[in-house]
Amino acid sequence: MSFGTPKGAVEELQTFPRLLFHHAKARGDAPAIREKDLGIWQTWSWADVAERVRALASGLAALGFKRGDNLAIIGDNRPHLYMMMSAAQCLGGVPVPLYQDAVADEMLFVLKDAAIRFAAVEDQEQVDKLLEVRDRAPLLEHIVYDDPRGMRHYNQPFLHDIHALMEMGRIHNRNHPDFLDEEVAQGWSDDVSVMLYTSGTTGQPKGVCQTHAAFIAAARGGMQIDGLDASGGILSYLPMAWVGDHLFSFAQALVAGFTINCPESTDTVTTDLREIGPTYYFAPPRVFESLLTSIMIRMEDASALKRKLFHYFLGVAKRCGVDLLDGKPVSLADRLLYALGNLLVYGPLRNVLGMSHIRVAYTAGAAIGPDLFRFYRSIGINLKQFYGQTETCAYVCLQPDRAIKFDSVGPPAPGVEVKIADNGEVLVKGPMLLKEYYQRPEATAESIDADGYFMTGDAGFLDQDGHLKIIDRAKDVGKLANGAMFAPNYIENKLKFFQYIKEAVCFGHDRAMVCAFINIDVGAVGNWAERRNIAYSGYTDLASKPEVHELIRDCVEQVNAALTQDAMVAASQIHRFLILHKELDPDDDELTRTRKVRRNFVAKKYQVLIDALYGGKATQFIETEVKFEDGRRGTVAADLKIVDARTFPAARQAA
Repeated sequence: MSFGTPKGAVEELQTFPRLLFHHAKARGDAPAIREKDLGIWQTWSWADVAERVRALASGLAALGFKRGDNLAIIGDNRPHLYMMMSAAQCLGGVPVPLYQDAVADEMLFVLKDAAIRFAAVEDQEQVDKLLEVRDRAPLLEHIVYDDPRGMRHYNQPFLHDIHALMEMGRIHNRNHPDFLDEEVAQGWSDDVSVMLYTSGTTGQPKGVCQTHAAFIAAARGGMQIDGLDASGGILSYLPMAWVGDHLFSFAQALVAGFTINCPESTDTVTTDLREIGPTYYFAPPRVFESLLTSIMIRMEDASALKRKLFHYFLGVAKRCGVDLLDGKPVSLADRLLYALGNLLVYGPLRNVLGMSHIRVAYTAGAAIGPDLFRFYRSIGINLKQFYGQTETCAYVCLQPDRAIKFDSVGPPAPGVEVKIADNGEVLVKGPMLLKEYYQRPEATAESIDADGYFMTGDAGFLDQDGHLKIIDRAKDVGKLANGAMFAPNYIENKLKFFQYIKEAVCFGHDRAMVCAFINIDVGAVGNWAERRNIAYSGYTDLASKPEVHELIRDCVEQVNAALTQDAMVAASQIHRFLILHKELDPDDDELTRTRKVRRNFVAKKYQVLIDALYGGKATQFIETEVKFEDGRRGTVAADLKIVDARTFPAARQAA
């Protein structure tokens, strides 16, 4: 197949459509993507995917999709939605994935902001959301749906079954056999390949325009560090609108040629992970925490002998497992014990987790606790942290093998420059930077300094080995009334290292002390309560139990003790806290869709609770409006107990 590369241009495989058709030609029978449907794994080869993408692209063209158009992608990780991304790119269009759990009004902002004319969605649920706001999104002309269930009586002419679109495209291809090759040939590496919207923690989300070259550079850098190749596979289950999924499940898959595996549903991810046995895996720290919690709960129900073996060999792993993984010297006795532990405990445990074949597992998006990090590495799972933003293709720092530090995100990745500004902000430069914010030239100019460095908004520093350590969001770093540094996210992450704490929000800027809101993890705390015969009727009731307050107080005081070891944050110990009566929720605008706290919104919404914390009150009544998944509204009310926590004197620093 000729792509008609313009004379004098060294383009080769520098766009995603060219990479796709290259794989189809070079290794057409190899598996490109799998999907579990009705309990059975279905497989599409690279040749299958290329044929369907060609049909979808030509079908879109027949409907009027043209170069420069933006295509909304909405739904869970589905093969046809990934193919629709490629189809749009073939025509010089830009896929714009949206968070599938967003409500209709949230989608409306992106539909209007990105001037969406075409949308590809998963199912009836997403179609209904778009129909709900279509009269307020006048540019929206066509909606293509993948799953026909429930769509029998939808007869609007602008709704299209994806298989009908493919047939339309195949007819178009027969009538215009050179059309798509010519369209692909017009694509350049510096064309925008995708638009990903920021989470909008401080305002309206912005569309980040990333080029083919940027994501391909990020994908190749990851391959260089971790040896990713075509022989592997990844389980694609995180939102397609998230930059990490686009890097791992789209860009790296197309560059390296490995297989994307789409689970049957969000509820079957753990089972599907065990069945498919991927070689690459990504999960945010919260998922790794919940997996470990489930393991510990299961072990409590095991026989005494199994519990004894489990804890004995975990001790062996803790002593030497990380050193073995990093290739460091380990005594022969420990090597033999670890080998026995691998046979009896670690191997079966990795199998239960679905990680028997994992070559590298990644985590990012929040800090991961050192103990949690050490646990997974000690049982032979090559878990690593990485660091990046939507504006950097999630590619700034990567941890290379045998150079892992539990308190850093690693050195700069290949091709990336990192420097620290005078105010402590992390600045980055490299081929992975955004081209622009969509139709926001002022915001684009403000994000990149005069030397071409992107201003990440994170505060951090480079240690003596050149590894980056992140402290907090630069805008969130403040000072206590006594002038000591206050880094709320740093403290919150330490709290969230405990399995019982799902979310935390700390306050203290310009105040005499630090106070905190806590969201308990209802699964972990509920299990803890049940084992102690503590009855409860739901989250609000469980959060009000005196025993739970004591449980969380112990966690808070452990964090306070740990803070004393660092002079920079020793003054930021938590003096008072309360357990919120409801979970912070994206549907209530308290979290972004990527589960980042909207700090200013939360502070304003719960000002009465902040006043109670700092006013010395022992309790505070609050009534809060909540939104349910079906659109109904209700209220949750409670008398919240305010708990005092013990603080400790700062540790003496060595001279």
